[in-house]
Amino acid sequence: MEESLYNLAFERSVLSSIIFDPSQFDEFEAVLIPEDFYLSAHQEIYRSMMALSHRDLPIDEEFLKKELTGKQKFDERVMVEILTANPISNTTAYVQEIKDKAIKRHLLTLTTEIKRVTLEEELSGADVVDLVEKKLYEITQSSQATDFKDADTVTDETMRYIEEMRARGDAILVGVDTGYAELNKMTTGYGKGDLVIIAARPAMGKTSFALNMVQNLIEKGKGVAFFSLEMPAEQLMLRLLSVQTSIQLQRLRVGDMTPEEYKRLNDAVDKMRHTKLFVDDHGSININQLRSKLRKLKSRHPEIEVAVIDYLQIMNGTGGKDRHLEVSEISRGLKMLARELGIPIIALSQLNRSLESRADKRPMLSDIRESGSIEQDADIILFVYRNDVYLYKEEKEREKEAISSGKEFISKYVEKEEEEAEIIIGKQRNGPTGHVKLMFQKKFTRFIDKPTFGAAQIVYENIDMKSATMNMDTETVSMPII
Repeated sequence: MEESLYNLAFERSVLSSIIFDPSQFDEFEAVLIPEDFYLSAHQEIYRSMMALSHRDLPIDEEFLKKELTGKQKFDERVMVEILTANPISNTTAYVQEIKDKAIKRHLLTLTTEIKRVTLEEELSGADVVDLVEKKLYEITQSSQATDFKDADTVTDETMRYIEEMRARGDAILVGVDTGYAELNKMTTGYGKGDLVIIAARPAMGKTSFALNMVQNLIEKGKGVAFFSLEMPAEQLMLRLLSVQTSIQLQRLRVGDMTPEEYKRLNDAVDKMRHTKLFVDDHGSININQLRSKLRKLKSRHPEIEVAVIDYLQIMNGTGGKDRHLEVSEISRGLKMLARELGIPIIALSQLNRSLESRADKRPMLSDIRESGSIEQDADIILFVYRNDVYLYKEEKEREKEAISSGKEFISKYVEKEEEEAEIIIGKQRNGPTGHVKLMFQKKFTRFIDKPTFGAAQIVYENIDMKSATMNMDTETVSMPII
């Protein structure tokens, strides 16, 4: 390989500087990965430095020799070259040079890969473009992975994760905040790489539920990408402003506000301008286009912590397949994208109409449209259910029948300011199923935690709370919240 693509003297100097002053290793680790070094022996030394640092051991000649010898990777000649190299004071320039040359090498490798897949593999043009975009994203994020992680590496990473969770001191929330206290207790939040499905029949409020979570996240300074395939961005913003200002959505739409409410609206708008919300409201998009857009957005805005898609069944496939295969391609693509970007992806989904013919209309996994692949790929599946929607619909049917038969109709339905709602956890890969009770405020299209007086109830299913082990035959258990 051309010498313009590597500089061994720079690599030796950087490694020598770390041995001379290990306190600066954290700065190096934030920028460099082992694969950024050209010489494989340098990669192994840097990798051993990382292992020692993660175990809070000294990064010096003796510990490095012990670490490398244990892996049968110790090369005395290379170590002597590093120890005799002059340590550097201006490390930034050297690190940037190593990084720059590594990127060029990765790009050169990518051009060879593009040529190979274009000429030798039977891939469509769209698939080749997707592969190139994925590789480019990995290069820009310096996140290339080795083929395998050995047990030592996996154990170290797991212990770092446990220590990080322990340091947080939060016994409930591990992932991204759902915005609801009881739902956080059930799920511990949405994890990095999770595919979360929120499903419901029309008018149940699945979009409102998702937007309420978005509102909670952006208020905490989190970045959110929202793909709105059904609703213009302006309508989404109206809903968010209604939630934030507690001004009725209908009145907000027509500008019917008191001076005090208008001031609240202006304050909310000023606040919203500085949030990290990004909305794509192009109604027609396929999985490849969504992947491309989200990768670019995440690359430009690393603060993006969650992506929301409203809704899954509107997405297009890449063509030439029946709808079930297209949905399978979409759901699998979203799951892989969530893992690649290290963020939860929340996708809204429609339910089959057939559930409305049942006496108990609470949704089940089999009610999800084209459910097979979605059920398989999802880490968490939540159903939004409000019984009052069906009570109101039944009352309207009775009224219609009475009018058509010439009978007097007296309504027994009582319109409520707030209705009880259930968030049913139909699937959770790393936790229990069950349901959580919320309240739905129709005027603001807002879900809120249900006020608790005394002991509230979270209902767990399929879990034995005494042994804390999953048991598919265990009956429903109610746990009081203290």
